Amino acid sequence: MATRLTRQNRAGWMMAGPAFLLIVVFLILPFIMAIGFSFTNQRLVSPNPTEWIGTRNYERLFSMAMLTLEAERDESGAVKMKDGEPVYPRLRSYTRNRDDYPQYFRKREWFHIDRGDGRRTYVLASDVVFLKALRNTVFFVAVVAPLQAGLALCLALLINRRVRGINVFRAIYFMPVVISMVVVSMLWRFIYDGQNGLLNTLLQFASFGLFEPVDWLGLTSTALPSIMAMSIWQGVGFHMIIWLSGLQTIPATFYEAARVEGSSRWQTFRYITWPGLRNTAILVMIIITMQAFTLFPQVAVMTNGGPLDSTQSIVFQMVERGYGKQDISGGSTISVFLFLFVLSISLLQRWLTREKS
Repeated sequence: MATRLTRQNRAGWMMAGPAFLLIVVFLILPFIMAIGFSFTNQRLVSPNPTEWIGTRNYERLFSMAMLTLEAERDESGAVKMKDGEPVYPRLRSYTRNRDDYPQYFRKREWFHIDRGDGRRTYVLASDVVFLKALRNTVFFVAVVAPLQAGLALCLALLINRRVRGINVFRAIYFMPVVISMVVVSMLWRFIYDGQNGLLNTLLQFASFGLFEPVDWLGLTSTALPSIMAMSIWQGVGFHMIIWLSGLQTIPATFYEAARVEGSSRWQTFRYITWPGLRNTAILVMIIITMQAFTLFPQVAVMTNGGPLDSTQSIVFQMVERGYGKQDISGGSTISVFLFLFVLSISLLQRWLTREKS
């Protein structure tokens, strides 16, 4: 006989069932399949049968080796120079020689270190593009997360006031969030244009024509920082709202007591506002970190991973390999790694910010 509790559970499952089914079909099941594909050589369109290859895909992503070469010398023993730099043996003689140097076979130079004594150490990798994408993504998160969180907190403090017209400023600051990232990326691509972009025009006007136009998205030194600046601007409003909700949970009596005691603004923020925002800060940092690791639409629209792979990201590589190159196993491998990597970062953040007895 069905009890009242059973009938309530049945009604709840009937209402939650469609959403739960969609989550299983489009999130959980594809991820389980991705884990399986990462241990195979599965391709989207291939006449060859799928084979189980174990952890070879993961080994290819992180396989690295170090090679130290000495500069070439002439008959007198002096180091040969060309264009002011020492001449070293060609890497191809090592990376294309499978019989004599199997540890360097099919690896490419990631970067090198000049040791100053006529020797140069090369760091070689099987998948240089992925390692660049990993480095860029980690750098992006390390810069964007604290700057975006800090700027959002400053904006929240500014608009957490009861003055006339404050809702207008709240709407203005939040407006970029409701615009699609693809649309924002397209607009900022025109702003960053190296010829007639708005940014170059404003800088030339402010410097009375002394500023030389810069191709912000065409230089390896400015492409990724330009994407960072745009990403911070686009997402700061969302986190501002979260900070604002946290500020409004702090009792006003605390601030009244601080004013009575003669506390300065810094003392009030340090001993009342910031402790009251502890849980909000944890939430904001975790959300920003997870969002920053999914860097994709900005790169796809503004630079397509260039120039010279300087704006590659993990998600961009995952999509590029899985669909662009039809390498399902490679894209699945990157997606599994990204999941484990972000999960580890989130757990580490949660552990560092845990309540201490």
